[in-house]
Amino acid sequence: MITMQSYDDIVIGAGHNGLTAAAYLARAGRKVLVLERSDHLGGATVSARPFPGMDARLSRYSYLVSLMPRQIITDLGLDITLIRRRYSSYTPIPADPTRGILIDTADDSATAASFRAATGSDADFAAWQRFYGSMASIAEGVFPTLLRPLVDADEMASIAGADLDALDLWERLTTQPAGKIIADTFADDTVRGIVATDGLIGTFADMHEPSLRQNICLLYHLIGGGTGDWDVPVGGMGAVSGALAAAAVAAGAEIRTGVEVTAVDPDTGRVGWRGGGATADHILAACAPAVLDGLLDEPLGADPAPHGAQLKINVLLRRLPRLRDTTTPAGAAFSGTFHIHEGFDALARAYREAAGGQIPSHPPSEIYCHTLSDPSILGPELADMHTLTLFGLHMPPGVFTRPGAKDEAVAATLAALDSVLAEPISDVIAIDATGAPCIEAKSPLELQDAVGLPGGNIFHRPLQWPWAETDGEVGTWGVETGHPRLLIAGAGARRGGGVSGIPGYNAAAAVLQT
Repeated sequence: MITMQSYDDIVIGAGHNGLTAAAYLARAGRKVLVLERSDHLGGATVSARPFPGMDARLSRYSYLVSLMPRQIITDLGLDITLIRRRYSSYTPIPADPTRGILIDTADDSATAASFRAATGSDADFAAWQRFYGSMASIAEGVFPTLLRPLVDADEMASIAGADLDALDLWERLTTQPAGKIIADTFADDTVRGIVATDGLIGTFADMHEPSLRQNICLLYHLIGGGTGDWDVPVGGMGAVSGALAAAAVAAGAEIRTGVEVTAVDPDTGRVGWRGGGATADHILAACAPAVLDGLLDEPLGADPAPHGAQLKINVLLRRLPRLRDTTTPAGAAFSGTFHIHEGFDALARAYREAAGGQIPSHPPSEIYCHTLSDPSILGPELADMHTLTLFGLHMPPGVFTRPGAKDEAVAATLAALDSVLAEPISDVIAIDATGAPCIEAKSPLELQDAVGLPGGNIFHRPLQWPWAETDGEVGTWGVETGHPRLLIAGAGARRGGGVSGIPGYNAAAAVLQT
């Protein structure tokens, strides 16, 4: 008879949340085992060298950091450096790409002038300052609660509504479709689109739909760090997961890769895999809830078919392309978030086309250049080159099911980018050691296979409001299941999504509280 090894805690999945949970538990003196099905750590928070012969370590999937609390970095002593981007975004006007809106966080007067030139008045910039001023107040109150037990909706409203303007915005954001709020607040279509995109990252929704899924997504994208800033991780995303893994191992956690869990019994605490198994007092599932359901005899009832809605393209460039807008330096435009065909009406049109099973005729996307903030991800021989990260919206799995669909989606997306450039992007793409262009693309279906994200959903399942929606949830950590031994430690927890470590922290806190 084989004696099954016993642990205090077993963590399923060595993505950044699983590693966060493992580090906290091991630091508390608990015996922790982390099981990862792939041959590397980090899940979607990884760096890779995708182009043969090119020493470029790209953030292959996730790429910016906003929601990771400073407390986690400090608690675990993580060697992580995050760079604040001066330019928040640049948006060329689709009808006239020789003009655009450049948002300079260090120069309000320059940003005001950019709005004025693009919209013809000062009204939308004034509305912008009021809207984001209120959001900053909301973020300052709400973000710290993400590492605390859940409160109910009324208490969260009192926390979010530090002043009358913030309270008014909070009440609208939690009851009215974001599309209505944006349309009521801003007049210009391009400005409306800039705001709307944060409600559509990884979320396939119409901005006016009553589900408010787009509102929840918008909220999470605007509260990170209490400021809503999105920062560049020095060394790429692999540096983030690497620091978390180092913290977990240093504290005594055992991490095994290449181990695919096949069964979980929350009653006995047994976790099984091909050729082995172990037991634990607690099981922390940092995998997606739909994946966890497949491991249980009695599923928890997670949505069996969540889906993502993005096309991720990574490119290595010989140099930055020239813009049609000659008044904006390319270095400024590409260092922030560069919006392509993301006007308010264009986003709605792309959603309708994708919902009908078609690749959007003018795919909306946003790009940024990591190397303008952090050139350390390139080897010395590539010092003059740049990386380009593109995240395409409204690209659900359904548009990729027919043969050749991904190639068509990539071509349409690059054509949309070309429409705002003074030269084709293909003219400046580097060539790898095999003679092929340095470009790779990942559809939601490929994310499902590569990283274990059901339907390619980068949030594991639809995001949830960051408060207790039932009386029974008040005072819990948003990670509990119907089984006392079993906790959700990944993005599928309440207050999950993004590169944050918050679900891992909260799952560890729930264990330590018991």
